[in-house]
Amino acid sequence: MLIAIWAQDKNGLIGKNDHLPWRLPNDLRFFKEKTVNNTIVMGRKTFEGMGSRPLPNRQTIVLTHNTAYENNQVLVMHSLEEVLHYSQQTEMITYIAGGSAVYQDFLPQCDFLYRTTIDHAFEGDAYFPSIDWNNWQLIKQTQGTVDEKNPYPHVFEVYKNNKDRT
Repeated sequence: MLIAIWAQDKNGLIGKNDHLPWRLPNDLRFFKEKTVNNTIVMGRKTFEGMGSRPLPNRQTIVLTHNTAYENNQVLVMHSLEEVLHYSQQTEMITYIAGGSAVYQDFLPQCDFLYRTTIDHAFEGDAYFPSIDWNNWQLIKQTQGTVDEKNPYPHVFEVYKNNKDRT
């Protein structure tokens, strides 16, 4: 199973200088709950923006066109096909975790989307790619809790792919 997971502001912004432009512990907790004991796929820049180290208790795949790139703490792959083949061979769910180009490549293959929408506008330089929402059905929506640690209104959404991919 392939799932894209991300947080965005109300304008679709997902990053600034290869980092998240906000601090929202509720979303980080949501991401951890969903991805722990599973596989996450991210591009090299996203991985390096996280400190070039894998998140605990997850199999991390770094997707890069750079065939000389090495990191013995993660699996390094060089194509969508290589990741899809790996995903089909494992019992774990594979989560697509960014950046923009990686989301763009994998969206047609995803079974579900897990999107956190933050009701605030931030400044940044990376946006989630456009989606044909006619292929997706909202199946769950949960309002996030706003408090002193999570100052921005936010919603957790789950979409199911309705597109016939046979």
